[in-house]
Amino acid sequence: MTSARLDSLTSWHSDWKGLRVAVLGLSVTGFAAADTLTELGAEVLVLTEQAAEEYARLVPVIGARLWTGPLDTVPDELVAFAPDVVVASPGFAPRHPLVEWTRAGGIALWGDIELAWRVRDKVSRPDGRPADWILITGTNGKTTTTRLTATMLVAGGLRAAPVGNIGTPVLDAVRDPAGFDALVVELSSHQLWYLGLQSGPEPVSPHAAVCLNLADDHLEWHGSADAYRDAKAHVYDNTRAVCLYNKADAATLRMVEDAEVVDGARAIGFDLGVPGPSDLGVVDGILVDRAFLDDRRTSALELTTVADLREIGLAAPHVVSNILAAAGLARSLGVTPRQIHDALRGFRLDPHRIEVVAVDGGVTWVDDSKATNPHAAGSSLAAYPGAVWIVGGLLKGVDISELVARRGGTAKAAIVIGTDRVAVVAAFGRHAPGVPVFEVDAPETENVMAQVVEIAAEVARDGDVVLLAPAAASFDQFSSYADRGRRFAAAVRERIGRGTDGGEADSSSSGGPA
Repeated sequence: MTSARLDSLTSWHSDWKGLRVAVLGLSVTGFAAADTLTELGAEVLVLTEQAAEEYARLVPVIGARLWTGPLDTVPDELVAFAPDVVVASPGFAPRHPLVEWTRAGGIALWGDIELAWRVRDKVSRPDGRPADWILITGTNGKTTTTRLTATMLVAGGLRAAPVGNIGTPVLDAVRDPAGFDALVVELSSHQLWYLGLQSGPEPVSPHAAVCLNLADDHLEWHGSADAYRDAKAHVYDNTRAVCLYNKADAATLRMVEDAEVVDGARAIGFDLGVPGPSDLGVVDGILVDRAFLDDRRTSALELTTVADLREIGLAAPHVVSNILAAAGLARSLGVTPRQIHDALRGFRLDPHRIEVVAVDGGVTWVDDSKATNPHAAGSSLAAYPGAVWIVGGLLKGVDISELVARRGGTAKAAIVIGTDRVAVVAAFGRHAPGVPVFEVDAPETENVMAQVVEIAAEVARDGDVVLLAPAAASFDQFSSYADRGRRFAAAVRERIGRGTDGGEADSSSSGGPA
């Protein structure tokens, strides 16, 4: 396959017939890639270590071939297939044997995002243009900001959808016969690493993009903090209109300064302080826009107030920051301040994101199981100082010491769970020796949260918060962060149901501190 042939594949209407494509992985992303490519007429071989029964049944139905087995070496079937292109699911790390084999052989290596961009014109708007893309990444807050942005765009009268790492593959959205005006694409660092490999004539070029923040995460996948940062920075590549960055996180500004963007793209900042011209921020409890108006040197537009956000459980500082970022992205496509205000009135956080699962006997129980890294947990601890902190799990190669040094000393107590407990306990010993630390050594998943809740109930008093903000992944003891959060909430409600504290339970789910 010549590079000229691959370079010609920039449209759904290009000639994809006969293209040999190996798809690595058969999760929702891998299946969407295989389904798209077979519909285009490509010859597709899917390789995966194991396949869910439904996907295994559907792969031959759509006209692709399926190979299952160990992928720690390159299968003979892949070599014999001699692919023109390999499309890898995001879980395949740069040093995976199949990824290294592909690159060493000079074979084109795409992620699902590049493939989706190439075929984005399957369904066009009335003016003939495909949907605008808005790209969102960051160590934390991606999903909330993606949902917020899509909600604001819909309130502004646009057909918009949250897609990508949030759960719905972009490839499914670009093939939706209803079509969209805008796609709000959440991107993981894994997807962005693949995006950085693009070499075609028409690379992904979003209308607007943001990196919300940067802190060490997924170092075992990327190999180093620098590699992780470099992957995140690709979110700004070729941006056409707006590069939004976090003024409170200098790394995001440097990404914008270093990015190769389309001439005329604006750099717009946001944070919780008073905004300068061309920024979004907060003035006397009012969220304001000084970026998307003509007289931005002397005027500002009100978006909403912290008081209004407090009423609907959205006043935690990191959530307010996400709202400002989403508002900037929505404003870049013409959504009005009033439409943003109205959109926020009906918005609720997803489960397991600073979700208040119960209030009983004066103790508030908060599930932030989505805080799977130290940066996210730090935001939760800042929102709930003095909490009884449930921490630990699978640290993913990240050192938790800095978080404990910065926030751990404010905790009333720490309850440590997970397989990496030794590192967490040691960090408290070094940096917060005055904080009582309790270890939960429960070999069975079913018993972990019951023990956690019993300990927390002994420690917490009227007015206290018990906060599940693990700063770690969940896969050592649970099937997902959602499973971890559900088990925590169930254990809390089980204990309250026994009437131990004698208080009146309130199983609110609106979340967020005052």
